[in-house]
Amino acid sequence: MVLYMKEEKELKVGFVGNPNCGKTTLFNAYTGAKLKVANWPGVTVEKKEGAMKYHNHHFKLVDLPGIYSLTSYTMEEKLTRKFILDSEVDVIVDVADASALERNLYLTLQLIELGKPVVLALNMMDIVKERGMEIDLHRLPEMLGVPCIPVSARKRTGLQILVHTVAHHKEKRKAILEHQHPEGRESRHRHDHHAEYAMVYDDTIEDKIDEIADRLKERGFECQNYRWYALKLLEQDEEIIERVGMDFSDLIDRSYEADIINEKYDFIEEIIEECLVNKQAKAALTDKADRLFTHRYLGLPVFLSIMAAVFFLTFFVGDWLKGFFETFLEWFSEGAETLLLTAGVHKMLVSLMIDGIIAGVGGILTFLPNIFILFLALAFLEDSGYMSRVAYVMDGLMGKLGLSGRAFIPMVLGFGCSVPAVMASRALENPADRRRTIFVTPFMSCSAKLPVYVLFSEMFFGKFAILAAFSMYLLGLIIGILTAFLLKGKEEVTNPLLIELPEYKSPNARTIAIYVWEKVKDYLAKAGTTIFIASIIVWFALNFGPSGFTVDMQESFGAVFGKALAPVLATAGLGLWQIALALLSGLAAKEVVVSSFSVLFGIANISSASGMSELSNVLADYGFGAANAYALMVFVLLYTPCVAAVGVIKRELKSARWTAAMIVYQLFIAWLMSTAVYQIARIFLR
Repeated sequence: MVLYMKEEKELKVGFVGNPNCGKTTLFNAYTGAKLKVANWPGVTVEKKEGAMKYHNHHFKLVDLPGIYSLTSYTMEEKLTRKFILDSEVDVIVDVADASALERNLYLTLQLIELGKPVVLALNMMDIVKERGMEIDLHRLPEMLGVPCIPVSARKRTGLQILVHTVAHHKEKRKAILEHQHPEGRESRHRHDHHAEYAMVYDDTIEDKIDEIADRLKERGFECQNYRWYALKLLEQDEEIIERVGMDFSDLIDRSYEADIINEKYDFIEEIIEECLVNKQAKAALTDKADRLFTHRYLGLPVFLSIMAAVFFLTFFVGDWLKGFFETFLEWFSEGAETLLLTAGVHKMLVSLMIDGIIAGVGGILTFLPNIFILFLALAFLEDSGYMSRVAYVMDGLMGKLGLSGRAFIPMVLGFGCSVPAVMASRALENPADRRRTIFVTPFMSCSAKLPVYVLFSEMFFGKFAILAAFSMYLLGLIIGILTAFLLKGKEEVTNPLLIELPEYKSPNARTIAIYVWEKVKDYLAKAGTTIFIASIIVWFALNFGPSGFTVDMQESFGAVFGKALAPVLATAGLGLWQIALALLSGLAAKEVVVSSFSVLFGIANISSASGMSELSNVLADYGFGAANAYALMVFVLLYTPCVAAVGVIKRELKSARWTAAMIVYQLFIAWLMSTAVYQIARIFLR
């Protein structure tokens, strides 16, 4: 006899928790997704969905942006709260950092008060063990009234128990609550709320909760949890007041938010006292490290020194690996050309394949080792917990510009890619602050600009190549900070920086591998799509003109466009029409600037020693030297970001006018700074 188990309906599970508690790592472990994770807050800025199956249960998992409470201010906090309140979520998995349990339990109590099934996932239990602490896993569920499951997302332990608990906790069961409040805390309320709720307030607040809940029911307001709505009305939550639409002025004479918060933290202290053992058993390495990394005066120099070391590795190790790619590309290009000519392929098609596609795409692929080293280093810094310290260190300076240190997080993200960096501006509460942050973020040197820096710094600055390239990152920061100052309004920063400084930890190999692979994959995908198409377009623009096919590039459409733009760029020492056309093509993706130089000047392996020598000789014939090269790097640093970034900027600003203003401003700043750099350099190089 064969028994068939009936498959149950899909369960919608929301992963909720404080920023940087490990929600995304847990989500990736269950779904096989490869979402970006890092040991600093603000990484998840949108909800992500995935699916999994456990026995006969189907799960729809939702990874939500981190929040500290259900009283929300920032865009991602509002998104998380809206999902919890409005969606038909079956179970809430509250992911808490067990190594910082006291801080995480405030949100836990709020989630429990919603009245929906909650499972507390005590993540990072490996760190708890490392510090010599212990959590009483019998007493904690007694006090909270919800299942508490120890897990380690990064070590993938406890995951089966957690999903098993979720599957069997979809129907909220009557909790067995055992409170042992200190003398004087026992309630004399007319209802025995201690038997019903984990969090019980003093009699004054409990009386008001009951009266408000009764009135909501009498007036026909429908909701699943009248107690939670009563609490939010007592806190004078604007969104809930608007949603309810009733007058409670006779019951609510003031905001009780501070009272409710204080009583929650009193209860949290009881929980910690009873459930957490050996809290101070081991001094955290974090405190010692932060004496240096967050020092008032040394913090910024340390950050700049670390970034300088990152770019030293990017050049030193990256260039060593790049040599193997260059040798392979040269062999492949020569072999492909011989094969095509032997097969009798038309010379025009051979030129398209060799001078267009292989030269353009291949020239970009040779920079892959540099990109790999850069992202590997950044992944180590992020997963170790250092990056949030940068925002803390920059808070004072950013405050003088009218922004909080949180605005520096998108700027740091901009070192990787402008698209997620712009999206990270959602972490800012004030719309004007978000707009200013979006304006300055594209000035950061994203990874797409790195091939330009590597190529021209190595060609023209020799042993000072690393300094020349690193100066671009510093200049981008300076221009971004000055721009923020120029856009500063009269209003002062009203919200001080509130950011979690996570514990330092040894970077997780799997997390780093996922992060680096995703970045490398994006780079390869761009080489196979955007750069591939751009290389073909540039080749056609150089080989076709008003009179049709031409072997003289001076008569091509590309020359027409380039010569129209060249006079504007001449003041910056970039008056060659080929350079103007390369910069124009860079609007598709900044890497295309390098591939365009390869196609424009007919150099198959442009990043090799012979290729760079050939290009520098060709440019020297036009009078293009070190001053021109540095001006070119400055222009690439500052001018309009790629079309993908512009699209995201328009979406985030929700304004075509502001987006156009940003594009015009960036073009002007790029022209102004590259002109100033070139003209000043000419004086000193005479």
